[in-house]
Amino acid sequence: MREYGFELALCDVLETPDRVVSRQLGAHVHGRRIADTVVLEPGPDFESRAAITSETIPDRAIAADVGVGRARDVRAVFDGMRPERAQSLVDHCVEIGFFERERRGGRSYVRQTARYPEVWFDRLLGIENKPDLDRPGDLYSQLRRDVALGLFDAVVLATTTYVTGAHLNRIPDAVGVWRFDPDAGEREVVREPTSLDAGAGSAEIVAEHPGRTEIELVSVAEKRQARRRLAERTYGKGWRPAELPGCANCAPDADGRSATLPYCDWHEHVVEPVAECGPDCGGYEAAESPEVDPAAERDASSAWVREPGGFKRRQAGLDRFG
Repeated sequence: MREYGFELALCDVLETPDRVVSRQLGAHVHGRRIADTVVLEPGPDFESRAAITSETIPDRAIAADVGVGRARDVRAVFDGMRPERAQSLVDHCVEIGFFERERRGGRSYVRQTARYPEVWFDRLLGIENKPDLDRPGDLYSQLRRDVALGLFDAVVLATTTYVTGAHLNRIPDAVGVWRFDPDAGEREVVREPTSLDAGAGSAEIVAEHPGRTEIELVSVAEKRQARRRLAERTYGKGWRPAELPGCANCAPDADGRSATLPYCDWHEHVVEPVAECGPDCGGYEAAESPEVDPAAERDASSAWVREPGGFKRRQAGLDRFG
């Protein structure tokens, strides 16, 4: 099976009402690393975070000197940022419900609609998807980077391949291994992962050369911020395709999964819409895209909340200045 379909099938199986699943997210501090799949387990303050917004809250806004009390002048809060960039950030945070804005004498002032909860997520599980271990590519290097950085609480390799001792010897000892059958939706744990010390400082591998490895030291504070940023992206993004292909051969219910996926009758497998569907495909027949509501499916199947109550306080006359 192609990696895209494998990844969606695994996300479908992993998603439950007490966790949040997402895919293709940045999982690095100084380097560049995209994690295939991320599973977030809620922490004690999860409901408080979910009540603010269904979207990703930008880390610059979370880290800004803005609280829930006195409104702060936008120019002072984002002093080191270009004015147009600061205004765009504020506009977005107001739109998603994290900031509320007052206007006084032509200036903008902002405050948080609710205090940002610090302990809203517990564990972050990173999963590298490699259906065919006979074509590993950069797999082993990627797993070494994940273990060295320790951004995740645990790391797992998921594959369809029968895993041999030789395979296991090439995989870092801390990495767990799952053998996953995407058609049956069944998962066999070949090896449990070892918990990583996500709360400690670490060394991030940023490049590897013959006989030489480049690293960057990562402080506890940098890692904490990176984990929060990753958790926010996990919560806001999800894993489902935003829309399905406009093709007569798109049959989203044909493979019988609980999630609505872009299954193609002509290819007879789940396709990646951007890469595999369009006029260049021999089976393409232009048609209206099937109507789907991925947000409704996600809301019903996971801990993510589509329409939170929010905390916006719409005070009388709040925007009468400006």
